[in-house]
Order: sequence, then C-alpha cells, then structure tokens
Amino acid sequence: MTSITPTRSRNVFDLSGVWNFRVDSANSGFDEGWFAGPLDGARTMPVPSSFNDVTLDTDERDHVGYLWYQRSVVVPRTPDGDHFVLRFGSATHSAVVWVDGVEVARHEGGYLPFEADITEQIEGKEEFLLTVAVDNRLSWQTIPPGYVAKDSRGRDVQNYYHDFYNYCGLHRAVLLYTRPDVHVSDVTVVTDVDGTTGVVTYDVVADGASEVSVVLLDADGASVATGVGASGELRVENANLWAPGRGYLYTLRITADTDVFDQTVGIRTVEVKDSRLLINGVPFYFRGYGRHEDNIVRGKGHDNVMMVHDFELMQWQGANSFRTSHYPYAEEVMDYADRMGFVVIDETPAVGMNTGLSGGIFGGEPKPTFSEDTINAQTQQAHAREIRELIARDKNHPSVVIWSIANEPETNTDASREYFEPLVKVAREADPTRPVGYVNVMLSTPPVEKIMDLFDVVMLNRYYGWYVNTGNLADAEAALRTEIDQWIEKYPGKPIIFTEYGPDTLAGLSDFHRRPWSEEFQADMLGMYHRVFDDYPEVIGEQMWNFADFLTTPGIMRVGGNKKGMFTRDRLPKRAAYEVRERWLTMQEKLGF
Repeated sequence: MTSITPTRSRNVFDLSGVWNFRVDSANSGFDEGWFAGPLDGARTMPVPSSFNDVTLDTDERDHVGYLWYQRSVVVPRTPDGDHFVLRFGSATHSAVVWVDGVEVARHEGGYLPFEADITEQIEGKEEFLLTVAVDNRLSWQTIPPGYVAKDSRGRDVQNYYHDFYNYCGLHRAVLLYTRPDVHVSDVTVVTDVDGTTGVVTYDVVADGASEVSVVLLDADGASVATGVGASGELRVENANLWAPGRGYLYTLRITADTDVFDQTVGIRTVEVKDSRLLINGVPFYFRGYGRHEDNIVRGKGHDNVMMVHDFELMQWQGANSFRTSHYPYAEEVMDYADRMGFVVIDETPAVGMNTGLSGGIFGGEPKPTFSEDTINAQTQQAHAREIRELIARDKNHPSVVIWSIANEPETNTDASREYFEPLVKVAREADPTRPVGYVNVMLSTPPVEKIMDLFDVVMLNRYYGWYVNTGNLADAEAALRTEIDQWIEKYPGKPIIFTEYGPDTLAGLSDFHRRPWSEEFQADMLGMYHRVFDDYPEVIGEQMWNFADFLTTPGIMRVGGNKKGMFTRDRLPKRAAYEVRERWLTMQEKLGF
C-alpha cells in the first residue's frame, strides 16, 4: 500500500477536524446500533489525536473498550466513473467503519493504514454519515500483546508489558480520495548504483490497465528517464544520490490508462559488510535516538508542527538517524525523513513480548511469554501481518535502512527461536534488499540468547549503570566492555548498534555528588558509553534512549512517565543535550552527516 498524494487524476480531501465522539462505557454500542445514526450524547474530539488527554474525565480517559467517532462528509464532485476511497492513517488498536450504517471496513493493528472503497455506498448522495468504532483493547493475540483483567470494582483494566502509555484513537489523518476505476494500486522501487549511473527498477500493479508508462523526474521537474510497461529498469546518468544529510528525491510519475500516480524515489544502496553498514558504499555511523510519537495533550496524534520542530531539534544536536520505537510512525514522518536525509531503523509494533520484564517497571502477573494461553501461533500470524504491512507501506522510503521486527522480546528460550525463525523469513521474503534485525534486551546476553544468528545486525538496549550497577559507572563500564567482547566473539562480522542506553533524569535536578536522577549523572553515564563505543570499530551506532521524555503507565519507577529524554516532554534541553551536541557535531564535521 502506498501513500496518497494529489495528481491530475486524483483528488485528496482531508477529513481531519473536530468530530463527534462518545466513549462506549458499557461496550454496548454494537448491540445498540450506534452505527445506524447520529451518536446520542456525543461530545467533540479532534482528529487526529489520542482521546485520552483531551478529556478531563478520568473514567473516560481510562476506558477500556470501544470509542466511537462520527462526522458527516460532503460528497465532492468528480468526473464520472471515479471511485471514492476512505483512507485511515491508523486506528489504535482496531477499527470498524460504517458509511450511513453500512459496514465498509474492518482492520486489526493500530499503527498502519487501511482503506475502503465506498463508491457504491455513496452513489447519488450529496452527503454521508461516517462512523468509526475504535477498540483500544490488547490481548495475547494482538501486536503489541496485553490482557484485560478486572479490578476490585469489577471494571476492566488493560495490562501490557511495554513501557509507554496505551494512547488510543484516530491518531493520523483520515482522507477521502478519488481515483479512476483502472488505477495504480501499488508500486515497488529498488535502486542501485553503477559507477555514476543510478539504476531504478520499478514494478507497478495496475490491474486492468491497457497501457502503463513511467517518467522519472529530477528535483527540478525535468525528465531524466522514461519507460513503458508495468515493470522495467531506468538508468540515470550522473545521478544525484540520496545520502545521509542529503535527501535528494526524484519522482517516478506513473500513468496507467487515465490514472497518474507519483512515487518519490531516492537512489541509494544499503549493504551490511565486514561489521559495517554501507550506504552508497560508504560506512555509516548512527547518531540519534529511539523516539516516541508522544506529545502533551495530543498523545500520539500526528502534528506537522511538532514533527518539523522535532527534526529541527535533532539537527541542532547533530543527530543523523532515529528508530521508530516501538511501532511504525506516521507516513508524514517517513516522507519528511526522506526529504531531510535522516536514516531510519523502521520497527514493527512487536513490543512487550517478554513477561520476564513484568516486575518493577511494568507490574503485572508473572506468566510465560510463549504458551498456548499467552503468545502463540495466532499471535505469530498477527506479527507476520504487521511485518508484511509495514514493509508494504515503507518499502520505497530511501531513509529506511533496517527493518526491526521486534523490540526486547524474549530470545533466550527454545520457544523464542521457534516463534521468530519463521518471522525472519517473512521479512526477507517481503523485502530481500534491506538488512533485518531485532532489538535485544539485557536478559538475552550472548551466552544465553538463541536467535541473533538469524539477523544481519546486532541491536542492543543496555542499561549498565542504571538498572544494574546503579550509579557505579566503573563497574558498569567493565560489564559493558565484557559484553561487547562476547558479541564480537560470537558473531564476528556483524555490526553492533546501541539502540537504547541512558538513565532517567529529572530536569533541573543538580547534584554535587553526581548521583542517579541528576542531570550530572546523565551526562556522566552517556559519556561513559560514548568512551566505550569509541574503542570498538564494530560499534557502528549510538541511538540513546530517548529523544524526549514520554508518558508511561503510572508506577513507582515512572513518576509522570519515562524521564530518559535528551529533552523534556515539552522539548526543552537537559544538560546532557549540550554535551552530546558537542560530540555529535564534532563527529558530523569529521565523518559527514
């Protein structure tokens, strides 16, 4: 599935705005037919946004179950024969959609888009009622997993094992767009470099088209190559390559009968070789963060203002990359990363698949991670779907250089290998051109982990000095060096990226003794990790945790959320942000972006 932009054959109408909204407090809306007409007792809710922090009603905020959204839509005038398609950027975690009381779509998974052709439902109408029921519940068979239990008052309580708040709702744009009956439904672009010549291989899906042609336009709109047929190869002499810090984009304009579809193209190569990740044959060193789609009041609702500001902050600090922890980000973010030349590790929503982390941070009842009653074959099928849908959506983004199929799963048991081995195959079949990885947790060090041989890169989340060796950076450094040595010995030739490291830090807390939680300790702990990284050529990246503080479920270790950010939740720099900036700008000057 590809992103949607207006062309001369396609109109796009953004349905974002203030919708009617109702929390289904008894989860009875389906039985009572709320989809059949206007929502009784509705309040307002902005779309896109998470509903949770907009409301001041605690019971509404903490509701577990269905949330109902509704608005009327005027049918635009278009050429005869055009189809009308609804497109949802995401609905967290599942959704059912109705048009004038007729169901038109169901979708599972809260972070990827879905569509519904509603041409028949609105034929001859000037207006229609659009209703969406969003279910925010997680189960052992969803990605991410969770389970619902009852509290002492008999109310449903959502439990989960991931360390970020379960924001829910319509988080991204809702679009109504038009397209001809015969149209481009998908395109896959693969690029290569032959000397100074850029090679663009394309494969277009346009069922029923009698004629397909393509033209590749440069950034100034000039034609540099043309082709005929649904698949082919274009060669661009003296090509402008997409590279880190230089987001040069071509446009592949596809014409299928009367339909015109534009696909941006960044010509570049990605390869893992000899403990290096090469972009256009040049070794790349990751500087950046794990991040979250998390903002005050908006929750996970996409906001272009915050997106551009966050990229400004990353550039100010000298970052060149980020990971979409721990789910696919909005399509607008991926497009902007392409444009700005940022390098992205793209991650599925497979987080919290490790009940061994249930104590302390997350709370919860101890359970086996993999079993018939917890994560099982049905979960594995849902996970495979998320991998396929993520790659289908993001395969043409030049910024994406690694697929991460899970964050911190259990990987030290035979059951974990049985679970993950088929999923690695799914990822490689969906995209044989990019490296595949997963992010390893501290419980799965080299002596005990069982799946890293299946992957191309070693990605590590490590908290020596924080969760272990707390405050003792000398012992933390010794333990970190010992483990890096173990990874190099066990998997020679595999590059190592540190995808998380760093302590919780309370902004404004200063301490002469530089103890944990102080801004001084954050600077010291990050400095220790950086000193270690510099001693190992096998370490090819540092993506600290986290770009900015973010909300989590309440807990004694999470006072107002996770405080590991370089920046506060409202994007103010902590002391370490300046020290890291000095390091990264120096590296940028030496190594390039």
